[in-house]
Amino acid sequence: MTHAERQAALEAVATEVRSCTRCRLHETRTLAVPGEGSPDTEVVFIGEGPGFNEDRQGRPFVGRAGDLLTKFLATLHWKRDEVFITNIVKCRPPDNRDPEPDEVAACAPYLRRQLEVLDPALIVTLGRHSLGRFMPGERISQVHGTVRPVDPETGASAALALALYHPAAALRSPDVERQSYEDVASIPTALADARARRGVRTGAANGAATATSAYAAGVPSAGTSSPGALAPDATLL
Repeated sequence: MTHAERQAALEAVATEVRSCTRCRLHETRTLAVPGEGSPDTEVVFIGEGPGFNEDRQGRPFVGRAGDLLTKFLATLHWKRDEVFITNIVKCRPPDNRDPEPDEVAACAPYLRRQLEVLDPALIVTLGRHSLGRFMPGERISQVHGTVRPVDPETGASAALALALYHPAAALRSPDVERQSYEDVASIPTALADARARRGVRTGAANGAATATSAYAAGVPSAGTSSPGALAPDATLL
């Protein structure tokens, strides 16, 4: 799939999300939040659901938790537009309550289609609801910073999942914030492991013109690895 084809496919999903009425969350939303980022990335960050600021702007992780996520990425010398960021549910639950199982189920086909298009090597789960989708039965306090293979039924055909605390939890606890920075530092290694499991994808196979030498080697190092063969412009979805 080419860059243009991926971008068009992601926009098609986003268009459906913006007008979705599959669950009760559409009744109280201001804007749906499909997700945003590079169509060519290997790394997808998946949180729980939009909050107040996200609901107003239609973009994921734009409040204080989003600022911390941006800081996490900066420790790897990555930018937001070099990855893809989305949520388990695409509309804000009232008063930021936990999403209900039927609401998660209603949104699941959208997330599955996004992952099928992106075909990520690494999914970074943010918080327990995202963890429950990609590491069922696990507790975030016990598995944060660890990696598991992803069930292809999620839409990610050959990916690893790395569990992180939600940035909002890190804002509430200095200890969780410290652990989160440590866990984020393991992302390049997790990405290298994911690449090794699926075979190194060249820039041409990933719909990009070139690949970095670290990408070609499949052995990135912290601060120098790239989250994929990246397009110059991110897609806002």
